Amino acid sequence: MALSSWGDPEFALRMASRLVQAPLRETLECFSAVLADLVPHRALVMLTGDCSRFPLMWHGEAEVTEGLDNGDLTALSRLVEVGRPWTGQASLGGVSRPVLAVAAAPNGSAGALLAVVLPDGGFPEGVRQRVVQQLWDISTAHVVDQLVEAVPVHIAGTWAAASERARLVAELNAEYTSVLTAQLGALRSKGLDDATARRTAIDLAVSALIELRAAADQDRAAGEETAADAFARLAGTLSLLTRYGDVQLELAGPERGDRVLPADVALAARATVRDAVLVVLDHGGVSRVRVAWQVEDGGLQVSVRDNGPGRLSKDSAAVHRISDRLLGLNGSLHVDSVPDWGTALTAVLPLTPPEVPDAHPLGVLNPRELDVLALLTLGRRNRQIAEQLHISEHTVKFHVANILNKLEVGSRGEAAAVARDAGLPSRPPVATLAT
Repeated sequence: MALSSWGDPEFALRMASRLVQAPLRETLECFSAVLADLVPHRALVMLTGDCSRFPLMWHGEAEVTEGLDNGDLTALSRLVEVGRPWTGQASLGGVSRPVLAVAAAPNGSAGALLAVVLPDGGFPEGVRQRVVQQLWDISTAHVVDQLVEAVPVHIAGTWAAASERARLVAELNAEYTSVLTAQLGALRSKGLDDATARRTAIDLAVSALIELRAAADQDRAAGEETAADAFARLAGTLSLLTRYGDVQLELAGPERGDRVLPADVALAARATVRDAVLVVLDHGGVSRVRVAWQVEDGGLQVSVRDNGPGRLSKDSAAVHRISDRLLGLNGSLHVDSVPDWGTALTAVLPLTPPEVPDAHPLGVLNPRELDVLALLTLGRRNRQIAEQLHISEHTVKFHVANILNKLEVGSRGEAAAVARDAGLPSRPPVATLAT
């Protein structure tokens, strides 16, 4: 293709239009097609700071792209300035290759580097390099825009993992709090000399570490446990909290100890009691704490009662933290504080777990079906969708049928309504220019 073609405004706009309409995952494929005659190349490699999941992407000959890693492009990025094309030999996959590299960082972007792997035989002239730079500026801005607009279907799994991580972090935090409280109790105890107190604190830490590891293994291996076993594990933790203090601990285990509890319910019950005991001990003036579990047909009731000053407010931050833990299991917490008589915290946890909805209503669709649905939502007909996505009408019909089936709807209008409710798309893509 003659360079003069790029001096034609209609042609240049048509090429730019192709770039800003490319689906995110087809960015490099489209860029390669636009670049093919302007700068012949063997492969394109991109390193972006805007996509943490797939920062390194490539398109082209397998011989070139095999063995690539982030380090290759990271090293190259140190040689390239934003807006200033760079040419030279670069190591890619352990092989030195001729490269034209450009970098762009539009507003809202962490920056993106493109390495155009050239055939042997020289580098493109300066004006072609500048055209590549300008095209990459356009393409990078479009990528940033797509990342902002994207429906987070692909991170549904990440959401679930993050939720589970948050639960585990909260559990471990509470476990560590219990251990540290017990250690402080030993170190502050007036009945232990310094050497004994230190030795006791060390013993507590070692035994707690063993218990934490055993508990983690059991939680991973089991999906349920009996009420008696769950209460026994709780009793071991509570004994650490009161062993060297001046607080008498009374434990009333469940009468129906053979009743099986879901692992989540047992875990939440132990955590609730442990947190409640820490709260009442923190308020001071407590010499006796009674913990009781009762298994009923509809759920598990756990209670913590003390003989303290009875000034714990149901609106306190500590109480809200306990309540928040119960919300995910449709549990409830009741606080009854009577001045000079003490405080009672009672939680009820249903034994039947709540139904968990899909992480995202469009999570059942694959990326191409999402592309089709986005255009369908904008009122595009099959022919228009086919033209914009560069596929056949027959393929569009196939995708539409799959979309209706997966979303369990009976018409394109119903599918569009589901998509709009899910936030797809927030604005229409750029219209296709005539070719």
